[in-house]
Amino acid sequence: RRGKWIWRCHIDVSRPFRPVWKYLRRFVREYDASIFSLAGFAQTLPHPQYIIPPSIDPLSEKNMELPEDDVRAVFTDFNLDPGRPLLVQVSRFDRFKDPLGVIRAYRLVKKFVPGQQLVLAGGGATDDPEGKIVLHEVREAAAGDPDIHVQSLPPDSNRTINALQRAADIVLQKSVREGFGLTVTEAMWKGKPVIGGNTGGIRLQVINFNTGFLVNTPEGAALRIRYLLHQPEKMHEMGNKAKEFVRENFLLTRHLREYLTLILSLHYGSTDRIELG
Repeated sequence: RRGKWIWRCHIDVSRPFRPVWKYLRRFVREYDASIFSLAGFAQTLPHPQYIIPPSIDPLSEKNMELPEDDVRAVFTDFNLDPGRPLLVQVSRFDRFKDPLGVIRAYRLVKKFVPGQQLVLAGGGATDDPEGKIVLHEVREAAAGDPDIHVQSLPPDSNRTINALQRAADIVLQKSVREGFGLTVTEAMWKGKPVIGGNTGGIRLQVINFNTGFLVNTPEGAALRIRYLLHQPEKMHEMGNKAKEFVRENFLLTRHLREYLTLILSLHYGSTDRIELG
C-alpha cells in the first residue's frame, strides 16, 4: 500500500449495531486516520481521529444567490400564497426526519395562526427501503388540508430547493437522529432561522435565540414557530445571525483548510496535537 489513507464517516455511528461495526472495523482500522463530523460519533480505533464538520459551497446551484423572479416563481409552481407565512422542511422522506412530527407542529400552530402554509419537500434515497412507505404516510396525514404541500422532488432539484428555502419564513429540520444536517446549513446561509431537532450536528449549528431553536417534540416546535411568527423583527435578526454563523464556520474554505492541515500532519508524521482552524 502506498501513500496515506484517510477514512471519512459522514453518518451518526455513536450507537452502531455492534455485529456490523465489528465487521467494518477490521477494514477501517487499516487506515492511517479517520474523520468524523462530531466527537460523539468517534469510535475506538488504533489511529488518529479528527473532527471535521462538513460544509457547503456557497456558489453551488443549491446555495448561490437567485434572482427574485426565481424565488417568486416558487409560489406559483407550488400553489402558495406569498402573502401568508411559509414553513418549509427539505429532507428525504425518512422516519428519522420526523415529517409527521412537522405536520403535527404545523397543526398545533394553525389553531393560533390559521394562515400559515407548510411545504415538505424532498425525495427518496436508494439505501432507504422505507422511503415510499413514509411518503405515503405523510401524504395521508396531509390529506384534506390544502395548505400542506408534500412534494417528492427529483435528484436534480437543487435550484428549486434553493428557491424554496429563500421563499420560506421559517425552515424546519425536526430530525430525531441526524449526522450533521446540511439542509440546516443551507437554510441558515439563506438567512433563515431554523427550528431543528436536538440531535447530532444540528446542535452545532442551531444556537437557541441566536440562529434558531432546538426542540425535542412537535409541541416544542409549535411553540417556537408561534414565537417567531409573532415577532417578525426577531425572526429577521436571527436569520441574519444564522447566515453569519455559517459564513464563519461552515463554508467550503474552512473545510478545505482543515483537510489540507490534516494531510500535512499525516505527511510529515506530526505526533503533537494540531488545531484544525
